[in-house]
Amino acid sequence: MDFKPAKKLGFGLMRLPQLDPTDSAAVDVEQVKTMIDEFMAKGFTYFDTAWMYNGFASENVAKEALVDRYPRESFTLATKLHNGFFNSLEGRDEVFNQQLEKTGAGYFDYYLLHGIEAGSIDHYERFKCFDWLLEKKATGLVKHAGFSYHDNPELLDRILTDHPQMEFVQLQINYLDWESEWIQSRACYEVAEKHGKPVIVMEPVKGGTLANVPAKAEAILKALEPEMSIPSWAIRFVASLPNVMVVLSGMSNLAQMRDNLSYMEDFKPLTNEERQVCFEVADIINGQIAVPCTACHYCTEGCPMQICIPEYFSLYNEDMRENLEEKGWTINFTNYDNLAEKFGRASDCIGCGQCESVCPQHLPIIETLVKVAEHFEH
Repeated sequence: MDFKPAKKLGFGLMRLPQLDPTDSAAVDVEQVKTMIDEFMAKGFTYFDTAWMYNGFASENVAKEALVDRYPRESFTLATKLHNGFFNSLEGRDEVFNQQLEKTGAGYFDYYLLHGIEAGSIDHYERFKCFDWLLEKKATGLVKHAGFSYHDNPELLDRILTDHPQMEFVQLQINYLDWESEWIQSRACYEVAEKHGKPVIVMEPVKGGTLANVPAKAEAILKALEPEMSIPSWAIRFVASLPNVMVVLSGMSNLAQMRDNLSYMEDFKPLTNEERQVCFEVADIINGQIAVPCTACHYCTEGCPMQICIPEYFSLYNEDMRENLEEKGWTINFTNYDNLAEKFGRASDCIGCGQCESVCPQHLPIIETLVKVAEHFEH
């Protein structure tokens, strides 16, 4: 039976609009309601949340803005079990039952083991999470079982071979990571294809990187399609892949939502020429980006020094694109000091490694924080 949503755009409830930019849990629920209303009115039905998104508030927002306001059969809801929040067989159910309560959904259309990689697969296997998930499906509390994944194609091949009853896989795919030696989007996509598993795409715009491309790259895209937004290229690139069933977009405001709806309501795949232009743009971006952080914030949840790592990396990336020898100073030095009044400074890092152990991009965070400190704190 085909269980794929009718339309390929999914609403990722991970980067929701905020009332307080320094508090990810302070979600602008009223704006989310308006976004959901427009999303549903255009025939889109897929919503993706997780236990820790938006400072653990995302699932609650899903209840208030979606579940309590629409008939249950009118939408599909996905959430996830992350290995960092259970350490026993009973712990799996404790999280799951709280998720049912937080969302009020009654059941989950899609349920994922969250962020599987080499460092977490043993945890999921040790606590028999694949079998547990299939048991949830057998009871009707989960309709479709799968997992999200952040590692190499070889491990993905092994997992899909060992657990053929998994119905789908969620992968980080975008044109910047298509041939990345770290992310290996293309190779992982091809493994899923080989096993006949449809793909849900996460990070299609790479945390906003592909929405704010260098001027040279923007000129190339605008010359080809002046009316299309820059992020539209990233969304359409992955939506054009034949084995992709849903593209998740972490829409942070109504303007982003409306832009996505404008070209995904009547989606037309990219031509071969347009795909090649995306790769040309990727080469330009790769030549300028200093830290390929997607601002997922997994690293900050357990940071003992409360360092706002993604925000500092974003400021650092911006400055690395500047001609600092000529300018000498940018507004980002002030932005850094303002953030440091509430959060730990980059130099406060104690090198505990918690952040690197959960980073889906496998970034050398500790080493990079040293560079950030040297840049902004001298």
